[in-house]
Amino acid sequence: MQYKADNALDYIAQLPEDRIEPMKKLRETILSNLPPGFEECISYGMIGYVVPLSTYPAGYHCDPKLPLGFMNIASQKNFIALYHLGMYGSNTLLNWFVEEYPKHCKSKLDMGKSCIRFKKMDQIPYDLIAELCKKLTMEKYIELYETAFTTRQKD
Repeated sequence: MQYKADNALDYIAQLPEDRIEPMKKLRETILSNLPPGFEECISYGMIGYVVPLSTYPAGYHCDPKLPLGFMNIASQKNFIALYHLGMYGSNTLLNWFVEEYPKHCKSKLDMGKSCIRFKKMDQIPYDLIAELCKKLTMEKYIELYETAFTTRQKD
């Protein structure tokens, strides 16, 4: 679901009551643990954390006018989602997360390549998400992105 919002607080204010506190806590967890340089914005109708164009002027390769996305959080119809593009580009990071998840959460991991779906609001592993946020600096993420993008361009 997409909400019309200019900032994260506007986005959260529009959510169903049972989603407000989990989304606030998820946002606070990310903001408290995200390495320096990333900026919060509304991106693709979700709360996003991006590499600003002032730091990475090349922007996102599909639309260079947009900043390079790193993470998003969203309230979808049946779940809260966390999208982490670093896991999409790094099997090491993805494998770490998959291995750590059962140590932090009773429910089965429900995820795609970079989308983690939380259907039970009381079982969001905020401490694990905090660790995940710290795993990639902005510089390392840009390097990972450029390596993956350059490799795809050669194929």
